[in-house]
Amino acid sequence: MRLFTKEILRSSEIEGQLLNPEQVRSSIVRQLGLDISGLVPSDRNTDGVVEMTIDAAVNFNKPLSKQRLFGWHNALFPAGYSGIQKILVGKLRDDSKGPMQVVSGPIGKEKIHYEAPSSSCLEKEMDKFIEWFNNDQDFDLVIKAALAHLWFVTLHTFEDGNGRIARVITDMVLARSDGQSYRFYSMSAQIRNERKQYYDILELTQKGDLDITKWLQWFLYCLLNALKSSNTILKNVLCKHKFWNDNAFSIENERQRKILNKLLDGFDGRLTSSKWAKITKCSQDTALRDINDLIEKKYCINCRWVEEVQDML
Repeated sequence: MRLFTKEILRSSEIEGQLLNPEQVRSSIVRQLGLDISGLVPSDRNTDGVVEMTIDAAVNFNKPLSKQRLFGWHNALFPAGYSGIQKILVGKLRDDSKGPMQVVSGPIGKEKIHYEAPSSSCLEKEMDKFIEWFNNDQDFDLVIKAALAHLWFVTLHTFEDGNGRIARVITDMVLARSDGQSYRFYSMSAQIRNERKQYYDILELTQKGDLDITKWLQWFLYCLLNALKSSNTILKNVLCKHKFWNDNAFSIENERQRKILNKLLDGFDGRLTSSKWAKITKCSQDTALRDINDLIEKKYCINCRWVEEVQDML
């Protein structure tokens, strides 16, 4: 669940969309059918992104089709708008507003980074892409993930959301390569860390000839960095697992369990007694009793979070 959360948050951040982490976690829990208390409500935009990501990961061996892609696109834009702009949803883009271009800069000084193929050939090109994706078995799956990402984002199939869907397709192929839905590395998180290089290499490749060697080199290097970053995630997972194996029957207070899980997952910012009371929906006095109780328990003296707990007093 933690990896899903990170993947969804970082993929959206690449496009400048900031999702609420608690809403993302709650939506993942509900869609996976997990029995976890304290979930917050999530909006339909968040639910849509989560639904698309989970479908690609859990059903990674199912064929790709236009209808499946249209379903993902509908999930991304449930109201039919990108920001305040009305867009075609669940349909291939058209050129009714002019050529599809990736542009930056102020009005009058725009820089065109990329112009997508004409919509008149999009139907045919999408058929080629889907046929190759589902049937061509001659590629190493990691290389295929890189090719699929570049091919889809170059076609620029939809008016918006192409980057997020391209990254979901990438994860789908990587899941096939790993033979499982759940991984401990996140390509989207790494691409987010290398966002400038990501856009630079895409522009260089899309404006160049048919030689995509530099794109493949960048993609593999990014994947390697993602795998290296996964060591931190694995370390935290193992630490949390060991902690609850050692202390599961010693901490029966649900408020304490909730806060400890947040600390072990990596609490953002400084945890205070006021935040404790707000998160667990209890009084300040109750929060202080919970904190003092934890400090008095000798088993926690060497745990990472004991300093956080002591700081609250």
